[in-house]
Order: sequence, then C-alpha cells, then structure tokens
Amino acid sequence: MKMILVNRLALPAGMAVFLFLSLAYWWLDNLPHEIFGTALFAMIAWHIGVNRFWFKNLFRARYDVRRILIVLLHVALIANMAVLLVTSLFISKSVLAFLPIPDSIYLRDIHWFSAYWAMMIVGIHLGLHWTRVMALVRTALNISAPNVVRTWALRLAAVALAGFGLWSFSVLGVWAKLTFTYSLDFWNFTAAVTPFFWHWVAVVALPAIVVHYAAGLRKKRTRAVAAGNRASFGSKLEGSESAYQA
Repeated sequence: MKMILVNRLALPAGMAVFLFLSLAYWWLDNLPHEIFGTALFAMIAWHIGVNRFWFKNLFRARYDVRRILIVLLHVALIANMAVLLVTSLFISKSVLAFLPIPDSIYLRDIHWFSAYWAMMIVGIHLGLHWTRVMALVRTALNISAPNVVRTWALRLAAVALAGFGLWSFSVLGVWAKLTFTYSLDFWNFTAAVTPFFWHWVAVVALPAIVVHYAAGLRKKRTRAVAAGNRASFGSKLEGSESAYQA
C-alpha cells in the first residue's frame, strides 16, 4: 500500500511541483529551469514505467466513448511532452550546453506553446482521474465514512476555485499563450512571487473541475437511462407473461 501511495499520489504531486516551478522561468532564471525540467522528465519516465500495463491493454476490451476520449487525451499529453523534451534538447543553454546544437527562437516559441498546452491537458487528465485520486487520499488519511458536510464543503470550494481559475486565465493571459499569440506581458516577480503559483494552480484546476463534474453528470445520466431501460423491459416482460397466462 505504501508504494501505491508513492506511485499514485506522491509521484504525480512531485511532477506537478516541478511543472509549476518550470513555468517561473523569469524568476528562477535558466539553470534552475532546466534542472527542474530534467527532474520533471525523469519523473515522467518513472510514471510511464508505473503505468506500463495501460499501454499493454490498449488493444484489449471494449472501447466506449469515455475510453476513446481518455486514450486521445493521453496521446495528446504524450505528444505534448515529447515536443517539450525534443525542443529542450535544442534550446538548452545550461544542462546540455556542451551539445553542438544551434539555438532557435522558433523552437523556443514552440517550447513555451507546448508547455502552456501541457498545463491544460494535465488539468483535464486530473479531472478524469479525480475520483481515483480522492479515493487514495481517503485511504492515506484513513477516512472511510461519507460525510455530507465535508462533501458540500468540497463542492463549494471547487466552485470558488473554478471562479478563481477564470479570473486567473485573464490575469496570466493564458488564452493568448494557448493561441500562440506573441506577447510581452510577463509576470512581475519583483512585485510578488507566491500569487503567480496560486494563479497557475487555479488555471489547471479549472479544466479539472469542469471535466470531473461533467463526467459525474454523464455517469448519472447513463445510469438513469440504463435503469429506465431495465424498468421498461421489466414492464414489457410482465405484460407478455400476463397476456400468455390469459
């Protein structure tokens, strides 16, 4: 159980920390940025190793809408991270400065563009697996019994965080970054540091919250339709039996 918590909770949390730190380029400068990025890719390799059976099961079992979307999302995330890794090799000025590779401003732009989209895809990925994450958290904290007050408190917190995420989109100019729009609007780290990270946490949380609750509503609707179909089938069966007996 300890290794499960390490691989399923501590490892993703560590990746998230290095991902957020890597965004603070204008605060940490280049060398820390590349060190954090290297650590991030090392942890991603570990994460892939832990989840290697997911790749083995790609061509097994039935594909429904949810599974198709999850696979497409993972493919997009893998492709995005691959672009980040390859461009990192070309634009490195510290960790891989010894490589005789010419620098390219275009690859730097692609690197940043991929990094911002990685944040969005990570948020969606988190939302799809949030139920599993919360189950692991409850196990780690020995929380078993459901609590209505706690549930509604978390829902209200999610609504507040989503609202903060919408505001953070504007504060950080995320939409311009996602659309490859050139901008000189950078965070002023000389004025404040901590709010930068809180804004990015909220930005990642926004798609996670939307996807989590949308998936929950879709699941409830599917169950309701299935229950209605079973009830309808049962009524027809009873009607057939009554007619036969008559």
